[in-house]
Amino acid sequence: MRHATPAIKIWLATLSLILSLVLFGLSLVDSFSKPSVTPTLSLQQQEMSLLADPAVPEAIRPLLLREDPKATLLDALGEIPLDQMNDRQRLLLAGLESPGEERRALLANPVQAPSLIPLQQALLASREDGALSLADREVFGSLRGDPLLQQVGCLALGGDADDCVNPSVARTMALKLVFTGVLPVGMLLVGSGLLLRHLWLLFRKTLSPWPPLQAAPLSLTDMVLLVCGGFVVLGGVCFPILLAPLTSAITHVMDRPLSDAVNILIGYCALSLSTLLVLRQQLRSLKSADRPAGGWLQWRLRPWRSAFFQAVRGFLMVMPLVLLTGWLMVSLLGDQGGSNPLLGLVLSSKDPWALLFFATTAVVLAPLFEELVFRGVLLPVLAKSFGSGWGVFTSALVFGVAHLSVGELPPLFVLGLGLGLLRLSSGRLLPCVLMHALWNGVTFINLLLLGG
Repeated sequence: MRHATPAIKIWLATLSLILSLVLFGLSLVDSFSKPSVTPTLSLQQQEMSLLADPAVPEAIRPLLLREDPKATLLDALGEIPLDQMNDRQRLLLAGLESPGEERRALLANPVQAPSLIPLQQALLASREDGALSLADREVFGSLRGDPLLQQVGCLALGGDADDCVNPSVARTMALKLVFTGVLPVGMLLVGSGLLLRHLWLLFRKTLSPWPPLQAAPLSLTDMVLLVCGGFVVLGGVCFPILLAPLTSAITHVMDRPLSDAVNILIGYCALSLSTLLVLRQQLRSLKSADRPAGGWLQWRLRPWRSAFFQAVRGFLMVMPLVLLTGWLMVSLLGDQGGSNPLLGLVLSSKDPWALLFFATTAVVLAPLFEELVFRGVLLPVLAKSFGSGWGVFTSALVFGVAHLSVGELPPLFVLGLGLGLLRLSSGRLLPCVLMHALWNGVTFINLLLLGG
């Protein structure tokens, strides 16, 4: 019996590993059939550019806009197969097209949304030499909340810029373009500079030495049980099944996207709780006398200021590498799809409570939980067994695979490398959590700006 516990651990770890490999493999293959959010983001950016066009000064126009935002949006919409267009996209494309056969072909099928029917009828009845009539003006009452469709439809019906362009909307969209376009470029340049400086200091061997890496005395079997047993089997399969009746009872009275947001929040809490219960049991088995200063996980919450600056610096330095990896992936293999469903939900949601729950999951819970598991426990134990380099590499690979998307795997792997190196160079976990939260937070804000 004395040797039964290690034997049971090995059997449980082996079974968990096999189940996890099967689940990971099926999920990664399934990600090929899931849509990518990239085309939607690109289209939203082009729509924003067209709305912002009247408010962009000539001096900064090359920084914010392409040469002709209208032509760019027209080309982008024209690349979407007609049978895959929604009603709004068909009306946008029809409004951007000149009156004639192409416009009539786009408007041949009736739209389903009642608010869009008046615009379709007005566009069908419009003539090339028409002018904006009182009846045409009444069409736009049903389009409040969609300034682009309102503007494009107004111009297509014969209105001029004074009638059709909302200066307030144009200024707002121009500001959004600054935050979604110019600021990321600025951060990219700063990050590239910091990265080159770091490589130069590394070449000259003048970097400060890294602090000793503290690792909990757990085995590789423990890590398999934690990641495969706790994270995948319990957190990804068992707990969600057990909580399904409770989740359904809570969300059945809610409309989407609020029900989606609550489902995701509860699901992530279940994933975190199951894994943390396994980790808690593993850490309780360790001798308290061997516990290092700062604890097994090396949170070391103070000093806050240095942790914040380390996180910002790490974020800026890894940003060029992540974006380069994503660009190379798309250039060489095309868009593989399988974007995180949360991205699309945030992009399309206007419910403030849903957005609050999405933000809580992405910007608070995910950084805390994922950094605790991947950089707080897994990386140090792997580094102790195989060396720091392999520890960073393997933990980053598991981190990328755990997001279950082939298309996002390479960029997430590079992000995991950056987080792992920050864990080694800082000697504590807090900067990794802050950097991860910063990455998710910037992504979330960009989605909000584009979705709005």
